[in-house]
Amino acid sequence: MAQFFEIHPDNPQPRLLKQAVALLHSGGVLAVPTDSSYALACHLDDKAAADALRRLRGVDDKHHLTLLCRDLSELASYARVDNRQFRLIKSVTPGPYTFILEATKEVPRRVSHPQRKTIGLRVPDHPALQALLALHGAPLLASTLIAPGESQPLNDAHTIRERFEHPLAAVLDAGACASEPTTVVDLTGDEPQVLRVGRGGLAALGL
Repeated sequence: MAQFFEIHPDNPQPRLLKQAVALLHSGGVLAVPTDSSYALACHLDDKAAADALRRLRGVDDKHHLTLLCRDLSELASYARVDNRQFRLIKSVTPGPYTFILEATKEVPRRVSHPQRKTIGLRVPDHPALQALLALHGAPLLASTLIAPGESQPLNDAHTIRERFEHPLAAVLDAGACASEPTTVVDLTGDEPQVLRVGRGGLAALGL
C-alpha cells in the first residue's frame, strides 16, 4: 500500500523527503510532482524498480525513459553533448523540457533505448522535486505518469493514490501539477527535432 506524504510545494519537509529517499533506495517506485505533471520515479541502478516502473506505465524497453537531474552539472556524466546542444538546453533549464541525447556508459544499458543508445534528460523546475533530488544525491529514472491506455497525464495526488495504491511505494502530494507533459526534443541529429509538443513553449527554443 502506497505511503502518502503531504509535501509543502515550496518548503518541503526534510523529514518526509528522507523517508521518500529511503523508499527509493529499497527499490520503490514513487509518484512525484514535477513542473509539468506527476511522474513515476525510481532509483537509476535498480533493474527491478525500472521494470516495475515500465509495467506501471504500460511501456516496453523501446519507450524512452528520462533522467531527472538536479542541474546541468550532472548532465555530462550521463549524456554526450556538444557546445551547441548545451547552449540550447541551458537556455530553457530548469523547465518542462525533455531532451533526447546520446547516453554515456554511466547510463545502464537496460534503461537506454535498445537500438539507439539514447536517453531522455531534464532538469525540473519544482522545489519539492529539486529537494528530493538533492537528498537522493543522483538523478532519478522517470516517466510521465500516464496510465496504460490513456493519453493524458495525471496531476492529482489523491487520484494517483486511489488508482495505484498497491504497486507504488509512495505518493508525494505537493498539490496539483499542470496536466500537460513536457515538450520532448531530440538533439541526436543534425538539427533539433520536436517529438512531442507539451508544456514547454517552442519559441523559447527558437524552433
